[in-house]
Amino acid sequence: MDRLERATGAVIGSAVGDALGAPFEFGPAGAFSARFPAPGAGGEMHAGGGWEAGEATDDTQMAVHVAESLLERGGLDLQDVFARFQRWAADDPKDIGVQTEDVLSRGLPWDRAAAAHYRSSHRAAGNGALMRATTSAVYFARDGRAATMEAGRRLAALTHGDPAAWEGTAIFHELVRLALDGADPLAALPEILAAVDPEHRERYTVVLDPAWHPSRATEFNGAVWPCLGSAVWAVRTTSAFEDALRAAVDLGGDTDTVAAVTGGLAGAVYGLGAIPARWTEPLHVPLPGSGGRVLCLPHLLDLARHLVERVPVQDGPTG
Repeated sequence: MDRLERATGAVIGSAVGDALGAPFEFGPAGAFSARFPAPGAGGEMHAGGGWEAGEATDDTQMAVHVAESLLERGGLDLQDVFARFQRWAADDPKDIGVQTEDVLSRGLPWDRAAAAHYRSSHRAAGNGALMRATTSAVYFARDGRAATMEAGRRLAALTHGDPAAWEGTAIFHELVRLALDGADPLAALPEILAAVDPEHRERYTVVLDPAWHPSRATEFNGAVWPCLGSAVWAVRTTSAFEDALRAAVDLGGDTDTVAAVTGGLAGAVYGLGAIPARWTEPLHVPLPGSGGRVLCLPHLLDLARHLVERVPVQDGPTG
């Protein structure tokens, strides 16, 4: 399996997980398998919770904005990413995280808004930076562990002032990087954890341990630690993309984001060919803040290729 197959698997896998989980958001554990008891039977990509069948949420919308900034700016331009987020938030997306909305609407500069939110709320360890990290993980994968983890931290810090959210995004970046190289990302977790800020290492060590189960989480999976731990658990305890996504959505709670993170990692491990066509065909990403564009599978495949090759978007439009 080549790198492009894995990278497109990651980008499409994350979007598929987002759309698959959206109708079950904030629902109980087991709701997915109760409605779709037979794996592979079809119909899973359905409408619900205000979402059309196959419609991706803010998780994928923000990931696309990150990707297009990286490609158009030729690398990490944090001020540009933040401005795109602000345009997106101002264009009335169907869903936006409470914390993210507060940061983007404060009227403060890109390098001060998240810190101001954290100082006033003391709560900024949500999964809203992790949920959008697959595209940036693909882009920075070629740069090695230190650079890809640092890029994850800096992108997370745009909207999340708690360094715990930075470290979770950094870990995910590195897991995807290893998977794109054809390595076993979960086998490398001890090495990855050694590169995590010591202040946050113990909490991540707990949720990423092979013995951990999402039922042992001490916070709702809308927090960054159990969200990442749940995604890793779903990949670790299954042996196929579809099974990993079913397990992730069946956890209940913040199902779109847990499944988006799971789909990004599982897609990088198993590749695009492992993602069921019945899930990719209805996939579409309305993109507030971009002039009414709606991205479908061909656009996302093209975007993933650009991220791997680092070819500017204007050389091959994504939508």
